[in-house]
Amino acid sequence: MARIITVANQKGGVGKTTTAVNLAASLAAAECRTLLVDMDPQANACSGLGVDKTSVVSTVYNALIDDTDIHSIVVGSDLEYLHILPSNTNLIGAEIELIDKPGRETRLKDVLVPLVEEYDYIIIDCPPSLSLLTLNALTAADAVLVPLQCEFYAMEGLGQLMQTIRLVQGELNPELKLGGILLTMYDGRNNLCKQVSEEIRNHFGEKVFSAVIPRNVRLSEAPSFGQPALLYDIASTGACSYLELAKEIMGQEEMVHG
Repeated sequence: MARIITVANQKGGVGKTTTAVNLAASLAAAECRTLLVDMDPQANACSGLGVDKTSVVSTVYNALIDDTDIHSIVVGSDLEYLHILPSNTNLIGAEIELIDKPGRETRLKDVLVPLVEEYDYIIIDCPPSLSLLTLNALTAADAVLVPLQCEFYAMEGLGQLMQTIRLVQGELNPELKLGGILLTMYDGRNNLCKQVSEEIRNHFGEKVFSAVIPRNVRLSEAPSFGQPALLYDIASTGACSYLELAKEIMGQEEMVHG
């Protein structure tokens, strides 16, 4: 049965989609059957894996709103074990259309039911806002992974996100856990980066992943070639860091079930 991990942070530019794409690709490279769900209307996760968002016929929008068969929407990728549930700008409309639907916060959870036995991991990429789409992603998940940029304002938005997670735990998904905080865009030469990193580790302890994602040119270039970092340049520090993260997440799983 799939472990469902939502990658969420309402702050933009923290490496959220980069994390969703590269974590999903790294798990797939380890031969874990992985599904990446693109819940962002910008569909950057799709383009980051070479899926042309203008040519997909059905998307997660159709599953949420029209009850389109989920299996007909899933598309493949360049990695054998990685599939994608694509998105496009239609998803913007889902916010409004879901408002009057019964069980509007659990639509994604319901949609994913037929897929949970078919995958080892389902990774959900969220829009950079605490919207109804993000709420659906948190309600569907077993765990939330929070990418956090090593910069001065990093902690500021985190409080708001933690509050939302507690709200979801209380009202909609008592099983939801904080899967971990991932430090992104790390620059070891920058004192502020080191300071923020230490502060977060002191505050959250073991909830912070050991893997740290550096600022890395190859990691930034990869999406424009429609590839995850490990296909674009497996030797790059960005690709290696996400492989380390995948190992940690697989290790968490072994601790739970081992």
